[in-house]
Amino acid sequence: MTNREHFGSRAAVIMAMAGSAIGLGNIWRFPFIVGEYGGAAFILIYILCSFLLSLPILLSESIIGRRTHQNTFGAMNTLAPGTKWKWLGLLTMVSPIIILSYYSVVGGWSFAYLCKAVSLQFRPENAETVTGMFGTFSSSTWGPLACLTVFLGLTALIIFSGVKKGIEKFSKISIPVLFVLIVAIAVYSLTLPGSSEGVRYLVKPDFSKLTADAFSAALGQSFFSLSLGVGTMLIYSSYVNKHENLVASGAGTAFFDMLFAILAGFAVMPAVFAAGIAPTSGPGLVFETLPFIFAKMGSGGIFISSAISIIFFFTILVAALSSSISMMEVGVAYLVEEKGVTRGKATLGIFAITFCLGILCSLSFGVLSDFKLLGNTIFNFCDKLCSNFLMTLGALLFSIFVGWKMDKAAVREELTNGGSIRFNSKIFPVVYFLIKYVAPVTIGVIFISGLLA
Repeated sequence: MTNREHFGSRAAVIMAMAGSAIGLGNIWRFPFIVGEYGGAAFILIYILCSFLLSLPILLSESIIGRRTHQNTFGAMNTLAPGTKWKWLGLLTMVSPIIILSYYSVVGGWSFAYLCKAVSLQFRPENAETVTGMFGTFSSSTWGPLACLTVFLGLTALIIFSGVKKGIEKFSKISIPVLFVLIVAIAVYSLTLPGSSEGVRYLVKPDFSKLTADAFSAALGQSFFSLSLGVGTMLIYSSYVNKHENLVASGAGTAFFDMLFAILAGFAVMPAVFAAGIAPTSGPGLVFETLPFIFAKMGSGGIFISSAISIIFFFTILVAALSSSISMMEVGVAYLVEEKGVTRGKATLGIFAITFCLGILCSLSFGVLSDFKLLGNTIFNFCDKLCSNFLMTLGALLFSIFVGWKMDKAAVREELTNGGSIRFNSKIFPVVYFLIKYVAPVTIGVIFISGLLA
């Protein structure tokens, strides 16, 4: 078996896992759904879902990864040899490749808008035309493809450098930088006239909005934000040393992911309301509304508006990269360990596969917009396939495997480090109950609901 690298410290583990979790969804989706589903009341439900449901699933992947120190396929084949569980390993190798293909399109957009910000395109005289830039750019051919190439190339470069010199080094630098940048944007956003309405949108509790849909949205945001069910947490955990506290690392990952999402809310929504614009979700918020706001800020000084826009889109680019490297690493680790391919060739191979599919996803906004798969563009089909089916199925099977297939003593050994961590030993019955019963039932309901929807 190939000699494997390991993360050097708990801080490195948490930064890498938090990097996988923190992404574009934290910046544009979380602020919108908080206000839509009850403000502070929704945040409370979101926190509970993260620690009671999503964290047990994260720990399930961590147990498998750290137990075997192998890639997703090798891990399942080792723990359940000669069974069909190996297909779960393959599923969680294919899913990240599909996700990365369309995620890289959005990552390319973030790079393009960083370039626009640097070239001072968000000026007051352009304010009325800024919102139309996104539609024109995304539907074109060569610009988005060039940016897709740059984004995937940066991802591949980090992965090619290895676990310690690539993933760990990038994560230990990028995650603290991300938090500093998002705090800086939030502080500035809160100083804008009229920003108080945005704060009220986020924190005013409205318990009348805590419907069944609100609980489902909270769980969904927590679940997908932590990148569960696609093997990224498993593969990162396979680089964790045996003396590391998995519960502490998992809880730290969930905490930093939630904290970043909340900070992003205070960075985005006060500015949106200060500009007198109704909040929207999706690419429209990041690539249309906010550039318009940055352009309007120019009336108070082009330097300030340019600096804020550059910082904001740099933040988005780094957040996108921190997630994309975890997705690429899943496939690279499989090729290196199962097929004996060098890391360089494995990285190039995954890059090529992802790039080809990414081209189709990018062109689905332009020349291939009329090509439909089950009524969806290629981009939307890949998104729905992974978000509504593959990720949920993967998480469900991971929780079932750890809760029902693995020996309970082995699970206890991983979570308590052979009984050496006293606190983990005390809470083990609760954690194991959540993994074995609560998580599978909850995810099963969501999965079936998705199929019937």
